[in-house]
Amino acid sequence: MEQLKHECGVAMIRLMKPLEHYQKKYGTWMYGLNKLYLLMEKQHNRGQEAAGLACVKLQAAPGEEYMFRERGLGAGAITEIFGTVHSYFKDLTPEQMRDADYAEKCLPFAGELYMGHLRYSTTGKSGISYVHPFLRRNNWRAKNLALCGNFNLTNVDEIFASITADGQHPRKYADTYIMLEQVGHRLDREVERLYTECKGEGLEGMNITHAIEERIDLTNVLKTSSPSWDGGYVICGLTGSGESFAIRDPWGIRPAFWYMDDDIFVLASERPVIQTALNVPADSINELQPGQAIMISKKGQMRLAQINEPKQKNACSFERIYFSRGSDVDIYRERKKLGENLVAPILKAIDNDVIHTVFSFIPNTAEVAFYGMLEGFDNYLNQLKVKRIEALGHKPSHAELEQILSQRIRSEKVAIKDIKLRTFIAEGNTRNDLAAHVYDITYGSLVPYADNLVIIDDSIVRGTTLKQSIISILDRLHPKKIVIVSSSPQVRYPDYYGIDMASMEQFIAFKAAIALLEEKGMQDVIINAYSKSKAQLGLPKEEMVNYVKEIYAPFTDEEISAKMVELLTPAGTQAKVEIVYQTLEGLHEACPDHTGDWYFSGDYPTPGGVKLVNQAFINYIEENYKF
Repeated sequence: MEQLKHECGVAMIRLMKPLEHYQKKYGTWMYGLNKLYLLMEKQHNRGQEAAGLACVKLQAAPGEEYMFRERGLGAGAITEIFGTVHSYFKDLTPEQMRDADYAEKCLPFAGELYMGHLRYSTTGKSGISYVHPFLRRNNWRAKNLALCGNFNLTNVDEIFASITADGQHPRKYADTYIMLEQVGHRLDREVERLYTECKGEGLEGMNITHAIEERIDLTNVLKTSSPSWDGGYVICGLTGSGESFAIRDPWGIRPAFWYMDDDIFVLASERPVIQTALNVPADSINELQPGQAIMISKKGQMRLAQINEPKQKNACSFERIYFSRGSDVDIYRERKKLGENLVAPILKAIDNDVIHTVFSFIPNTAEVAFYGMLEGFDNYLNQLKVKRIEALGHKPSHAELEQILSQRIRSEKVAIKDIKLRTFIAEGNTRNDLAAHVYDITYGSLVPYADNLVIIDDSIVRGTTLKQSIISILDRLHPKKIVIVSSSPQVRYPDYYGIDMASMEQFIAFKAAIALLEEKGMQDVIINAYSKSKAQLGLPKEEMVNYVKEIYAPFTDEEISAKMVELLTPAGTQAKVEIVYQTLEGLHEACPDHTGDWYFSGDYPTPGGVKLVNQAFINYIEENYKF
């Protein structure tokens, strides 16, 4: 499939003991820094455009730096930023490297709190100034804030208008800056409240500072800054005084997991990376719940708080299908089930002829669904063998049994991801010719003109790679029929919670539905959906309806899939081509705890999603139609 850029990755660490403890127990005071590197590297799949980290020292004296940050751009950013951090230590003697007290007092990034971020841009904004973590500086240690997140907000315009009306002046019109200002403003207010309280108690000087840092309550900060956020998010933060927090959206769209023992607290976007980095079992790792925040105080006390009322849970199903690492025990099982659920429609597509069918997959993310599909076909074939043996009606001979039992499901690695196209080396037709060779094939892997080829992918969104590369290259094997299988349902609607698909023309399913309406003289369906969408522009987002659903309503999934085949099959293709999709019911059966399916169903979990799909549809119609 064409790679989707998607939600980012976060990682947080809070060491529970002084650095000297880790030097003695693990042989290095860099235990926390090393674990952060592992957590980030193991989540590299979540962000390959940039990376950043922040660190806070708890024991810094006045006049000494206590908050550090490093950021980098590009796919090698993790290596770059950790290389920069380690460059501060390269001239140290072996004795100094083993001296945790020296590190605590003198070395940058030798602290107890760490936060890391991996970035994929979902807004098109790039450059180092947009790389997390973001910092908000202040002379009061408790008012310093570092923020990073895996999120996308749908109502930035409303929030911006609200905070500027209150007199704030964000430096940039970007959701991260705006959230930084919101949380930072409420943090300022919390510190000022405590300052007044402490002053009233007769405290003075550093006694006030220490009292504020001991009493600060981030629950107040988060409850007054986050309720207006419409979207999917996990936001993480560190304060200069040593508080740390992570908060999840009320719909549970974006994921976060945490683990804590006597030595360390860890939070990450994916569960298996914590298992791997710390060598702990899955059942010892907790999921941050919708609307919940986890906070670690300066003293190292952990507390959970329900910040926002949880809504109907809509955890992102694309996390399970594609984005998250397949090494998670539950995700692995779910992806296999997605493949197994496709046995019946594939049998229909190949006229039940498994003997003359070769099964394969598009590397690499569809591999687990492929194993599930094979298991499903093995079970089917075993049932078939039993029926054939029973149908013999007598004690079968050895030859008869051998003939039946020798039948196997035929699987091959047919497609190979060969090169990553470098677009800067070619233009125009030359570039298209190179794109056709992104995948290679294993020659001789099926019998020409006799075998069907079933090849499974995790999703088909735009269809570009199918048209430019996959179908043409597979056709060189001369299969009788090519069946492209998607382990997810038809992607019909934009996502506004962290995936880079935000406009209607990106979806081959939408193009197919529009083409069918035009072919059948049903343009009135398009006009009516547009008129209804346009008419609700002045309504509050909470009252809006997704009328784009009416574009798909006249057709079955099979009709839309058949039209996709017409649009995506390159001229000159000899084999018959068919596309088979997962059903919504099959998706929910395989992933029962991750019901968020708005990109398939159009059922957006937040009002902001409905508002934005409404605008995307209006934009598409006005750009492509003259009324």
